[in-house]
Amino acid sequence: MATTSLYPLSLKEELRKQFVGKSIKDVAGPAAVLDLSKLQNNCNRMLEACESLKFGWRAHIKTHKTTELTRLQVGSGTGPVNIIVSTLIEAEYVLPLILEYKAAGRAVNLLYSFPVTPSTVDRLSLISFALGPNGLSLTIDHPDQLHSVAAIHKNTSLAPQIFLKIDMGGRRAGVAPQTTACSTLISNILSLEASGSAQLLGLYSHAGQSYFGSNRADALDFLRQEFEALLVTASAVQSLSSPLPTKTLVLSVGATPTTTSVRNLLIDNEDTPEAEGKAIASLRATIEAIRSIGCGIEIHAGVYPTLDVQQLATHCLPTTGPHAMLTWGDLAFTVVAEVASLYPGRGKDGAPEALVGSGSLALGREPCKAYSGWGIVSPWNREGVRMPAEGPEKHVGWHVGRISQEHGILVWSGEGIEPELLEVGQKVRIWPNHACVAGAGFGWYLVVDETRKGKEDEIIDVWPRWRGW
Repeated sequence: MATTSLYPLSLKEELRKQFVGKSIKDVAGPAAVLDLSKLQNNCNRMLEACESLKFGWRAHIKTHKTTELTRLQVGSGTGPVNIIVSTLIEAEYVLPLILEYKAAGRAVNLLYSFPVTPSTVDRLSLISFALGPNGLSLTIDHPDQLHSVAAIHKNTSLAPQIFLKIDMGGRRAGVAPQTTACSTLISNILSLEASGSAQLLGLYSHAGQSYFGSNRADALDFLRQEFEALLVTASAVQSLSSPLPTKTLVLSVGATPTTTSVRNLLIDNEDTPEAEGKAIASLRATIEAIRSIGCGIEIHAGVYPTLDVQQLATHCLPTTGPHAMLTWGDLAFTVVAEVASLYPGRGKDGAPEALVGSGSLALGREPCKAYSGWGIVSPWNREGVRMPAEGPEKHVGWHVGRISQEHGILVWSGEGIEPELLEVGQKVRIWPNHACVAGAGFGWYLVVDETRKGKEDEIIDVWPRWRGW
């Protein structure tokens, strides 16, 4: 696309020459690191769950903004390639990959998930024209946005598909179901559809408040609430479109905690605790009700390939025991930081503190409800330290306790436990609270693979990130 020159990418081949074959212990910090084997496992589990449950799948790529990880999210095969982006720059950079899938015979659809505005019309028109019929979907939550939808149709002679965005309690974007505003918007969309300028494809929700859940039952219940908000809205659409044939809609739901929680449906057995069992039963009933009115089910998520401390804190899947499905070992994204200084006795009750050169621009400033910090130091490159046995709520060890632009202050948690000594110049890897925000500070990811025994720290690839909007 012509506009991508405003945000040029770092050159992959030049980056590979600089980094591939080196150890992440030898690169300057801060550096963003992805573990390929973990990414593959997380992506494959999601694809397998969707196939088992007969759900449609739509991959959100806003977390990582890379071609390479998009491929893992989509998976191989001949099924549909449904993508979500949050920014136009993501859409423009992923377009060649989508066209590659289309040329291979796969059905493709790109959803721009931010409500469409007049300033986006020209760039979205170019994308729509490139994708062809049924290739572009837009998110709508206000009648005035339909002018932009009509403008794209006028520019391209292609009718964009529409997802009506529903606010099911997050109060970020979307129209509330069962309101006059929602009914009016549905009527306006149906009128635009009747004119041939658009097609109502489905309903869309995002349960952002599910990040504040603390157990499997919470995540499952938030997912049920998402489905139910879309179910009542789908019934309203069908009622308003009568006496025409019943409107078949795609109901697209998900935030990573709720989307990830669908895997609980695959392990429901006699060992399932009572609260989770009731939540699963209620969710199954809602899913059946959706299918009974002829609507399709699609789930979407973005941060699930990398995961982060926030996701662990939701406990949306079992985290311990024989059925553990979400552990520290699944976190695929870390930030390499270098210890720059030590401050013996400066911390609480005389505990030591340390300085790393990774502050808010490298880690983000998103809090986590499970602990008061900005990132947790992994066991990597720390002799004798093992992976945490429990969630972030009970973490013992070093974490980033205070933060400014370039400064991260490591503090020790673990009352009565002798603090581990660090050294100036020592490299550490930090699990950030929120991978989406932490990744935004970097132009590329260094890729390693922990399954390469003896070469776990060797850089095997570099993935440039798309920057800008």
